[in-house]
Amino acid sequence: MLKIAILGLGEGRSTMSAALASSKLELVKVCDRNEELCKQRAKEFDFHSYTTNYDDLLNDGAIDIIAIYTPDHLHAEHVKQALLHGKHVVCTKPFIDDLSDAKELLKLSEKTGKKVFIGQSSRFFEPAKRQRADFEIGLIGDLITIEAHYHADHRWFLAKEWSLLESFKWLYGGLSHPVDFIRWYLPNIEEVMGYGMISNNGKGAGLKNEDTMHFIFKATDGRIARVSGVYTSPTQPAQRDSGMSTILRASEGASQADYHELRYAVTTKTGEEKVITWGDSTLKHYFRFEGQSHHAGEYQNYLEYFVDSIEQDFTAYPDMKEGIGTVALLQAMDKSLQTGMPVKIADVLNEYGL
Repeated sequence: MLKIAILGLGEGRSTMSAALASSKLELVKVCDRNEELCKQRAKEFDFHSYTTNYDDLLNDGAIDIIAIYTPDHLHAEHVKQALLHGKHVVCTKPFIDDLSDAKELLKLSEKTGKKVFIGQSSRFFEPAKRQRADFEIGLIGDLITIEAHYHADHRWFLAKEWSLLESFKWLYGGLSHPVDFIRWYLPNIEEVMGYGMISNNGKGAGLKNEDTMHFIFKATDGRIARVSGVYTSPTQPAQRDSGMSTILRASEGASQADYHELRYAVTTKTGEEKVITWGDSTLKHYFRFEGQSHHAGEYQNYLEYFVDSIEQDFTAYPDMKEGIGTVALLQAMDKSLQTGMPVKIADVLNEYGL
């Protein structure tokens, strides 16, 4: 059983639940610079081994893995320190916010021999897992195209002062999920083109960056994909249209995985049409707190997958290279919004010598 510590107890709340429920991990220590939050988590989980000093995690020789759930701009330094102290690393998405840090981190991971896993949690939700498994056994044939969206009524976000800052972009905070699905099935995206706008709802609140975006992607083999994100308008009823969804259209069938709904639909190559849902036991695994604003079940799934990769010595994906590639793609999308032109991913990577 590997020993894990958690840095950042906001989003790390779900990770505490995941680690404490897992038979493959022992939670050793948690850390947040906000001591009141540490005390809150200690009471909630009856787990009292906490600290406000990251060094206490780094210098604890018993810890095998550090799981990082801090603000994006701190990821690079926190990952670097964990690797320098001989820890395997789980880092929430997006991996880093500045690609100038990428080369150093890649070299450091190679030098230390420690694994880095990027927590793209949506891959580990039950419908997405089933969709991937069906695709890999050839149930729908060869992939033709993929469509993904993340549409959410996040107008409540606009009451938060930080959401109105120039630095806040739904492109990174929201679209990173469906973009990761695009790269999961079409890893060799070479070019992206997109348009975005700030809706009247966003303008009225003082939003500085796009809340409504549509993008088209082209892979090196010529296949295409599309992604959309809309964040400040009402949504369809969940029975009709999940907030996040991924559709695979293939040579002999098609499939659709939804989120947050535990719902998956597939037309197989034999012509069979199925809509699959999951019941209470699965629901309780994924959603353990109030509502659906957390990811405890997904985190437990990916933490256990990462443990297996360490113990069995295989690469757990998305790894650091894939995480960097996703950040580069998001930056290319950002550049396309600004210029109104297609952007090649290689041009973004070349800027940073990657």
